[in-house]
Amino acid sequence: MAEKGSGNMTINSSGDAVPGRTEQILCQPCSSEDKQTVADVFCSTCDEFQCTKCSKVHNTHAFLRNHKLVNAKKVKTKPVHFDMKGLDQCDEHQEVLKFFCEDENQLCCSTCAIVDHRKCHSVVEIQKITGRSASTSSQLMVKLQEIKVKAEKVIKNTKSTIEQLDQDVKEVSLTIRRMRDNVMKMFDDLEVSVAKDAKSFKTETVDKLTRKQSDNEKHVAEATKSLETTDNVHQNGTSSQQFILEQRMRKQVDELSCNVDKEYQRLETVTVSFDFDETLKLPPLSIADYVPGQLTLKYSVPEAVKPLIPLDPIVKLTMITSIDLKQTGDDVGEPLYTGLDFLPDGRLIAVDNQNEICLIYNEKLEKVGSYQLSYNPLSVVVVSEEEVAITSGAEFQIDFLRVSKSNEITLIRTCKVTTQYDSICMKDQRHFVVGTIDDTRPVRIVSLSGEEKDFSINFPNKKYPIDTSVCTYIRYSDKVVLTDRNEHTVYIYDIKSNTRVVVKDDQIKNPCGVAVGPSDCLLVCSKGTNSIVQISQTGRVLSSYKLDMYYPRSVCVSKDKSVLAVSNSAVGQRSLKTFKITN
Repeated sequence: MAEKGSGNMTINSSGDAVPGRTEQILCQPCSSEDKQTVADVFCSTCDEFQCTKCSKVHNTHAFLRNHKLVNAKKVKTKPVHFDMKGLDQCDEHQEVLKFFCEDENQLCCSTCAIVDHRKCHSVVEIQKITGRSASTSSQLMVKLQEIKVKAEKVIKNTKSTIEQLDQDVKEVSLTIRRMRDNVMKMFDDLEVSVAKDAKSFKTETVDKLTRKQSDNEKHVAEATKSLETTDNVHQNGTSSQQFILEQRMRKQVDELSCNVDKEYQRLETVTVSFDFDETLKLPPLSIADYVPGQLTLKYSVPEAVKPLIPLDPIVKLTMITSIDLKQTGDDVGEPLYTGLDFLPDGRLIAVDNQNEICLIYNEKLEKVGSYQLSYNPLSVVVVSEEEVAITSGAEFQIDFLRVSKSNEITLIRTCKVTTQYDSICMKDQRHFVVGTIDDTRPVRIVSLSGEEKDFSINFPNKKYPIDTSVCTYIRYSDKVVLTDRNEHTVYIYDIKSNTRVVVKDDQIKNPCGVAVGPSDCLLVCSKGTNSIVQISQTGRVLSSYKLDMYYPRSVCVSKDKSVLAVSNSAVGQRSLKTFKITN
């Protein structure tokens, strides 16, 4: 039988000893070519049995001549080696790897050494350099162990991540359910709260209306009785009696007429309605902290007997502090403050367009902090207690900066936008109202994350170049205010009704900055008259305050509506002033 041994050595034998039968060992190179040739020699270096013909290669090549060849019959079997499972075979020639080319760092079989590496200078036998590999094997084992540990950690992490992902997906549904339950509870609380307020209003109003009804029922009874008496006297009484009655009744009728006229002038229809806000604030805020809507208690009177509209309170401005804005050694030009706004704690934020700086002033207008920008800022708005946003127009971006209590300013993030924006103010806690530059949409809405959208207003198809228009927003009446410097006009747009009021007056020349003041009045910088003009939100010009400065440009009002700050653009005479606001 034929038996395969280590190194593909083929041995023909009779199994158990049989007289007259001898063991034959075949040539291994020949066997690899499916030839059965009896081996004559064994090369211990090549670790191979060879026939005479195959062994002649040792005489042909100089680097094989020192191999030791012995008679094959003297070597009964080859030493058994570890089965390398083909790792010790040449991939190209399927021969045992016996050499190593140090020039090309490559393992070689006999054919590779003869054919492919004959020009190489250092082709050595593997057996002669095996001692070198001890440290390498140790390093390989260390590295393989590291690979194994890392791969096991990857597997463990992957399993954990999959488990966590599965848990997170389940948690999403649970979160939504909890949110739904919270929202339902919020609406239940809302229903109770609003119903309570509406019922209280109804009770109070019904009491008042009942008294009014009772009083006028008495007036009707008195008038009816007097009519009957007068008619009876005129029909049956003498002239003297008629005269006496007229004299007696005149005072009574005048008094009754006065009382009825007063009631008639105060005719009113009382309604109760509830309108939801555009954006609902969800829990964890309790219903006591925020009602997601507004209870509207509305009185309306017949058109024919509407009383006069009460006058809006006229504000008075009393100067607190004034400083001159001079060019210093660090400035590239004379300071030009194009944007102002108050922090909740009373500090004033200003942006200097000429010198690319954001500045902080205390209540005494002492500069307490600054931050160097990399662009020409246009406007600034306070977002929260320690955060402001700055527009830059040409940069197509809005920068968000942190202003600490210790007056340190740091850049938080930059929000890229698609439109050039100049003026900016808060619409609500999550959105800005911004004025555009050279765009047919003069006013737009931008969220704090940079999402842009348009108002549902029919704006005129007009573009405003830079420094020709600013905007602001009256939150509680949902109105957008837009100034047109070249047309000497202030526009007030009502979002709900999509209507506008056009304000033109001799006291308004080149209107620039605008801010919302007490009672939601508008305080406008009239550049051409060097004044602050007060306009009601319905469009009536209420007053004009002459400033001791030329060309007022930027204006803002503190959060409690008690202080106004204004800066101007007069070359060589620029200043910053604050005023106390009183009614």
